[in-house]
Amino acid sequence: MEWLTETKIPLGQWISSLMDALNEHADFVFYTISDVLEFIIENTIDFLLWLPPLLIIAGFGALAAVLHKSWKLTAFTILSLLLIVNLGYWEETMETLALVIYASLFCMVIGVPLGVASAHRPWLYQAMRPVLDLMQTIPTFVYLIPTLILFGLGVVPGLISTVIFAIAAPIRLTHLGISSTPKALLEAGESFGCTPRQLLFKVELPSAMPSIMAGLTQCIMLSLSMVVIAALVGADGLGKPVVRALNTVNIAQGFEAGLAIVILAIVLDRICRRDNNETSGQ
Repeated sequence: MEWLTETKIPLGQWISSLMDALNEHADFVFYTISDVLEFIIENTIDFLLWLPPLLIIAGFGALAAVLHKSWKLTAFTILSLLLIVNLGYWEETMETLALVIYASLFCMVIGVPLGVASAHRPWLYQAMRPVLDLMQTIPTFVYLIPTLILFGLGVVPGLISTVIFAIAAPIRLTHLGISSTPKALLEAGESFGCTPRQLLFKVELPSAMPSIMAGLTQCIMLSLSMVVIAALVGADGLGKPVVRALNTVNIAQGFEAGLAIVILAIVLDRICRRDNNETSGQ
């Protein structure tokens, strides 16, 4: 077996050389992207922190009431967010919320069109599937290193890494929803003379909407699972107190910050989820 190890393929060196070349010849592009994204996210955070916490909590409660018509969910949402305020993690929660919002937005804007295209072109999905598998299974620290080198410290490498990690969910679930559109609906649309564009927007997308919304909730959950990892490269939010608690073995701080992450995840998941069996009296 020595001959096999002696003729090692220098994959790592090739990737390192590529990163060095990009950093040398296209650094202005990455720094421009980093500056723009950081400006947008920081201004969003400033706006969220400028708003009174009770106003934001009331807004979340109103969303829960309007979208789900459930007093139980509304009460849970309000009480849970009030608990975060009481624990003293409201500022970190708003920083995490901004990261999750933009990560989910980028994932849906990129992922839904790719899912639709791959559903209409099976060869495209076959080509994308191994890439999606790689993006979801490769350790996140592996692609955190090149994003850190290209975009520098701060929230941007955390955002880019989160998008890479989470984007596979909307692509797969959109593909599943579009591919699962009943043939009877498609045939009915074609019989009425619908064009391919009309079939997409009036038949396929409405039929696939539960699956697409499931992709959105998956994006949110995956984005929140990256909060602590993003904190390691300078991203603000609830990940910072968790990392700080880990370094100082502070059980109380780690539990409280972790509980705030869980609360935010549950609230966003319940508000964005669209259950078919949901009734107005729940």
